[in-house]
Amino acid sequence: MTDRWDPAGFKNRVDEVLRRFVAEEADRFAAVDPLLGPVAEQLEAAVADGKRLRAAFCYWGWRAVGQPDSDALVRAAASMELVHAAAVVHDDLIDDSPLRHGRPTAHIALRTAVRDRAGADDTARALTIDTARALAMLVGDLLMSLAGQLFATCGLPAAYVARARPLWSVLARELIAGECLEILRTGAGPDTTASLKVIRYKTAKYTVEQPLLIGGALAGAGDRLREGYSAYGLPLGEAFQLRDDLLGLFGAPEHTGKANADDVRGHRPTALLAETWRLARADDRERLGALLGSRDLDADGLDAVREVMCRLGAPDRIEAMIGARVATALDALHDLDVPPPAAGALTALAHSATVRRS
Repeated sequence: MTDRWDPAGFKNRVDEVLRRFVAEEADRFAAVDPLLGPVAEQLEAAVADGKRLRAAFCYWGWRAVGQPDSDALVRAAASMELVHAAAVVHDDLIDDSPLRHGRPTAHIALRTAVRDRAGADDTARALTIDTARALAMLVGDLLMSLAGQLFATCGLPAAYVARARPLWSVLARELIAGECLEILRTGAGPDTTASLKVIRYKTAKYTVEQPLLIGGALAGAGDRLREGYSAYGLPLGEAFQLRDDLLGLFGAPEHTGKANADDVRGHRPTALLAETWRLARADDRERLGALLGSRDLDADGLDAVREVMCRLGAPDRIEAMIGARVATALDALHDLDVPPPAAGALTALAHSATVRRS
C-alpha cells in the first residue's frame, strides 16, 4: 500500500485476511461433528460484511508512529473486526434484533438450522428459539476467542505484540461494561448524560480509541501520541454511535440493513430518545410513554415517534452533537505531530465514520 489512503484497497486486504482465517477455523470447528455445520456457517457470515473502520484505525495508529505498511500489521488490525463481529452477534442476541446487513441475525438464522430437529408443538417451537439463542451466544464467544488468536499470530515480532497485549483486557472490560450499562439502563427514565456514557463504553472506545491505541502500542507510540489518540478517538467514536442512533430510526433499511423499530421497541437508552424526552412536554411524554418499549409497535406508531422527535427538534440536537464531536476530534488530530499521510487518512476516516447512510 502506498502512502495515499485507499479505503477500498485496504478493505479488500482485511476482507481477504478475515475470509481465509475464519474459513479455516470454521472448517476445523465443523470437522468435530456434522451437527456443527450451521454454527460454523454463522462464524463465516459474521465477518462477511463491514466497513472495516476498526481495522483502519488500528492500521493508522501504527502508521502514525512512522511505521511502514505491513501485511502482518493488517492481520493484527483485522483482529479488531473479529472483536466487532463478536460484539454484534451478542448485541443482536441481547436486543433480539432480526436483521443485520439485510440478512437474518445469527440467532434468527440458527432457528432454521435447528427447527427440523424439533416437533411442531409449542414446546418444540420454544425449544428451537432457546437452542438458537444459546448457539448464537457461543458463536459470539468463539469469535472473540478467534480475535485474540489472530492478533497473537499476526506475524509481527513477539516484542511488538507483547506491548499491545495488555490493552486487550482494557478493550474487553470497557466493551462489556458498556453492554451491561445499556442492559441496565434499558427501560429506565431517559437521561442524556447516562446515554452518552453508554455510548462511550459500548461503542466509542472499541470502535476508534482502542484500535488506535493498540496500533500505536504495536508500533511503540509515546505517551503524548497515545494521549492524542484518545483525544481524537473518544469524541469521534461517540459521533459514530450518535450517527448510528439517527440512522437506526430515520435511515432507510435498504441502506442500513437493520430494522427501524429496534431502538423504540426495545426502549433502548439512546441519546436521541433521551433528548426527545428532555425536550418533550407532559402530553408528548404521555404519548411517547405509550409507544416506547411496545413489542406491538407498528408503522403508524413508529411514525408517531418520529413526528414527535422532529417537531421537538431532537434529531437536530443530535446532529449538532455529532458536529461538535467531529470538530473536537479533528482539533486534537491537528495538534498531533504525525506524518502527513496519517493525518490525511485519519481526517478522511473521521468523515467516513460520521457522514454515512449505513
